[in-house]
Amino acid sequence: MAVPKKRTSKLKTKIRQNIWKGKARKIALKAFSLAKSILTNRSKSFYYTINRKLADSSEENSTDDK
Repeated sequence: MAVPKKRTSKLKTKIRQNIWKGKARKIALKAFSLAKSILTNRSKSFYYTINRKLADSSEENSTDDK
């Protein structure tokens, strides 16, 4: 026969939530740090290619505005 499980205490629930939120906070901080390093061209661990067609067209548009 099925027996209901005991209820989880509020303390255990809060502890588990804080662990989950702490992990998410750590990952978000790493992502933000990587984004800042990419924007300032200081990234040593993230490699990406620049699309020449898009870069050339944006340069042409910026010179036309002046």
